[in-house]
Amino acid sequence: MSKRTAIIDIGSNSARLVIYEKTSRYGFHLLCEQKSKVRIGEGAYEKNGYLQPLGMQRAYLALLSFKQTIQRYKANKVLCVATSALRDAPNAKLFTDKIKQELGLSIKVIDGKSEARYGALAANNLLPITDGISIDIGGGSADMALIKNNKIIDTYSLNLGTVRLKELFFDKELELDEINKKAKKFIKDELKQLPDSFKSRLAIGIGGTARTIAKGIMKSNNYPLDKLHAFVYKFKDEKKYLKEIPKTSAKNLKKFNLKKNRYDTIREGTLILYEILKHIDAKTVITSSVGVREGVFLDQLLKHDNFKFNHTINPSIISILDRFPPYHKESNHHRYRLQIASKLYETLQREIEDNFTYKDELSYALKLSHIGDRLTIYKSHQHAYYIAMQELNYKLTHNQMVLISMLLKMDGKELIDDEFKHYKGLLPKEDEFKWLSFIYTLTMYLYETSQHKDIEFEYHNKTLYIKSNQSLYMVKEKIKLLQKPKSFAIIIKDKVPKFDI
Repeated sequence: MSKRTAIIDIGSNSARLVIYEKTSRYGFHLLCEQKSKVRIGEGAYEKNGYLQPLGMQRAYLALLSFKQTIQRYKANKVLCVATSALRDAPNAKLFTDKIKQELGLSIKVIDGKSEARYGALAANNLLPITDGISIDIGGGSADMALIKNNKIIDTYSLNLGTVRLKELFFDKELELDEINKKAKKFIKDELKQLPDSFKSRLAIGIGGTARTIAKGIMKSNNYPLDKLHAFVYKFKDEKKYLKEIPKTSAKNLKKFNLKKNRYDTIREGTLILYEILKHIDAKTVITSSVGVREGVFLDQLLKHDNFKFNHTINPSIISILDRFPPYHKESNHHRYRLQIASKLYETLQREIEDNFTYKDELSYALKLSHIGDRLTIYKSHQHAYYIAMQELNYKLTHNQMVLISMLLKMDGKELIDDEFKHYKGLLPKEDEFKWLSFIYTLTMYLYETSQHKDIEFEYHNKTLYIKSNQSLYMVKEKIKLLQKPKSFAIIIKDKVPKFDI
């Protein structure tokens, strides 16, 4: 696969460009993202689907700009797809031929099932889910996929889009109640096409509408983490919020904490989402910041892997390690760190009693422990924390992202700080967090000063015994400053060589 891949997605409402750089077999990261609200489908739904000159002109100018960006980033491969507005348009070929002639871009118009599959492919690989129904509400269609046991079982595309509803209902000179009544009937009639199998407790919100609503909910609830991907909310808790948006005039949408540039279609999108969530019996919604574009990318990346990352692979972790590599061969060193931590975690279970709930998070933190060194060794744990908070995105819950990042921040001197208090709702209980911080920090002390020595632990009579067949002199110095989760003694039993003159 090309090292840098540019993907353009032309929707009914917006055109977007993303450029991904591949750093290893499964490692990649986003280099560039651009968006233009071209509204190529504007006016089409009342003109038998025909694309109108103004929308095509806006799309052409956006694509011209995208091409210049692609050339600047020296992308090796360009993939361009178009969705609902173009597949519905009788004059779509005239537009795509002209773009090919003028800009040299080949636009692939994909059908609704393909659009739904791409969105589901991205969500299935980059969200911490196993089952659910993905819902991608665009300008012209709502594309859905049923996922079970991390397999895409079925896909469906409905003529339910924000621009479509706007032009058919919300732009009419009618009372809002009447508009909502007619639009809701239209939506329910479309939903009758869905097979009975499309039921799930988890809904996966893809696309601009879902992200805008999720962001509004986050702001309204003072959610502590500024990260949309993998944000979760309960449908029952937000029903009132979702029901009120379509019934509100455009000028009064401010009270919902919504992005102003989404005011023109958010009422339509919210109404569609609300009715779909009811129809599929959803209890929980998880928000996806990835969709069709990422699906197109992963379709290429994973074509020899049955379009699925192995369960042992986390692309965020791989990408961070690719860009912030250790100064030594990592695999053996990580195994040694993990070995120490696992023994320590097991030894302290009589105090922690968490049944190893956080072993994965502890392992990830240990794997990433060196990344701050790549910037500077001074306060490297702080740098590691900031890198992780920004770059941990895929296949992890918000709780996992924050816990891994917070462990990286630990240097043994302050187990609870202002950051912990800010993210308290996403972190383990304070006592559990203190024990995890202690295990992580002590593991790093032992690793840094006693690489590949035999280390064993015992814990009894409120005393942690650390045993080694070699000297742990430097560890003794560091442990003096190490905060403990509770009062207990630490005794090191090591083999101290004699120095005779």
